[in-house]
Amino acid sequence: MLRDKARHIRLETIRLIEIAKVGHYSSVFSCAEIFAALYYGVMRLRPGEPAWPDRDRFLMGKGHAAVGLFPVLADHDFFPRDWLDDYTRLGSPLGDHPDMSKVPGVDFSSGSIGHALSNGAGMAVGARLGQRDFRVFVMLGDGEMQEGQVWEAALFAAHHRLSNLIAIVDRNGYQLDGRVDDVIGVESLADKWRAFGWEVHEVDGHDLSALTALLRRLRADGVRERPACVIARTVKGKGVSHMETEPGWHLGYLAPSDADAAVAEILSREI
Repeated sequence: MLRDKARHIRLETIRLIEIAKVGHYSSVFSCAEIFAALYYGVMRLRPGEPAWPDRDRFLMGKGHAAVGLFPVLADHDFFPRDWLDDYTRLGSPLGDHPDMSKVPGVDFSSGSIGHALSNGAGMAVGARLGQRDFRVFVMLGDGEMQEGQVWEAALFAAHHRLSNLIAIVDRNGYQLDGRVDDVIGVESLADKWRAFGWEVHEVDGHDLSALTALLRRLRADGVRERPACVIARTVKGKGVSHMETEPGWHLGYLAPSDADAAVAEILSREI
């Protein structure tokens, strides 16, 4: 089931970008399994109730992957499915980045990289003050590790022992300008998070069994006294072979014949 959901996310990403004529294919493809694991196997949600007070929260630092999240939110009946058919069109609430004021189910508007973890930490504090039992999941891009605000938030969360906060780093190795570690090196990433006082785990971000099991355990852990960071090792463009080897697909457009070939490959591959 989860594999089918991840495949659906990839296929819908291609369909929606066909409407927009430009979009972030490979950024979605690296985190499709993360979306699937969280929304269909880990997070506590109520279909049709995007504002349920006790729902788990999800924030995206890499907001440009929103085109892959919107089909998931529609699948949870957070907004009408036909909204997807007007993606990025004039008057549509669905844009290239998620807008919490327009899209039910979006917990934080993102686009300016580096702010999500700070806001997630604030929500985690709010849960504690309000005596609510929800968890806060924040997905960050690995290029986002170059932002100073990320590390300020990491210090804050560790100091306040926000055990209800779980960060997931989509470690696909690339950002807009090329290889992350060529732009500004971020390794040893696990050691950095540990030094900032977090519990750290590393996992294959495309192994749905391992990823889901780890996230479920972290969500249920009533003993941990620290926030947790999951470094998910992923492949940018995963699922479409020519995107996996060409970083230029961070932003692009598939001509109709190329889109058909990408769909066929996604349907034929076992990720």
